[in-house]
Amino acid sequence: MTKKRTARSAGLLATLMAVALVASACGSDDSDDSADSADGGKGGTITLGIIPSWTDGLSTAHLWKTVLEDEGYKVDITEISEAAPLYTGLANGDIDVYPSGWPEATHKQYMDKYGDDIDDLGAYYDNAKLTFAVPEYTDIDSIADLKGKGDQFDGRIVGIEPGAGLTAVTKDSVIPEYDLADEYELVESSTTAMLAELKSATDAKKDIVVTLWKPFWANSAFPVKDLDDPKGALGPVEGLHELARTGFADDFPDVAEMMVNFKLDDDQYGQLEDLVVNQYGEGKESDAIDEWLKKNPDFVDGLKG
Repeated sequence: MTKKRTARSAGLLATLMAVALVASACGSDDSDDSADSADGGKGGTITLGIIPSWTDGLSTAHLWKTVLEDEGYKVDITEISEAAPLYTGLANGDIDVYPSGWPEATHKQYMDKYGDDIDDLGAYYDNAKLTFAVPEYTDIDSIADLKGKGDQFDGRIVGIEPGAGLTAVTKDSVIPEYDLADEYELVESSTTAMLAELKSATDAKKDIVVTLWKPFWANSAFPVKDLDDPKGALGPVEGLHELARTGFADDFPDVAEMMVNFKLDDDQYGQLEDLVVNQYGEGKESDAIDEWLKKNPDFVDGLKG
């Protein structure tokens, strides 16, 4: 994080603390709450931007939608196909919050470009990482083992969207670091297409190497294993952050404070994504969130400090 961005984060926290002190000094006013409700909520509409194929953002966005609408806000979820336009929209103020950004490494290129116009509300999950994966039955255990075995994998590393940070890291770091360019082509398409190829290959017990990440439901849905990355070419373990447009905390101080307080552990995250993506699926996200909140009854109170 740059010094400028560190200073911005410190300023954001100071703003939240000042707002909290003012609210405490003034106390609550039932008539004001009633007026807010009559106007359709506490402060208008909040737009969350997500890449729907990245299910960490999908799951957390629907969690926030339910929580914030219960608090009296209106929440819109805007789906954007790739990271670059999402960060552009966030920096331009067209998107209020990206609820599951990867700013430390995977999306660092976008933060380097747009970070002066983005406020980092902090990490809600701290064990995220990029991976290369192969089926459990495949007889290699390291990315280094791919060299000399291009024919075994039909000369293909099956990737995701061209604009994804994972795609850039694969092309710019992993392939050159492990000297794979002469044997392998990185297939860029979409997360959905990659998962379809992974399913087809594992159903047929064929070898395949794909780019993946954690947390992601596919790691438990398919019989795959991570390949070791002895050169660290995929980057470090990183946090998933809530990233807001500049000024969001001034416009929605209560929401910003809740987002600063937002934390998920491995069990909570895995349960959330499994319910949203697998058990309920598209169109039933609110039902999935309702079930998750019943299983985590103290979650909302924790957001409020």
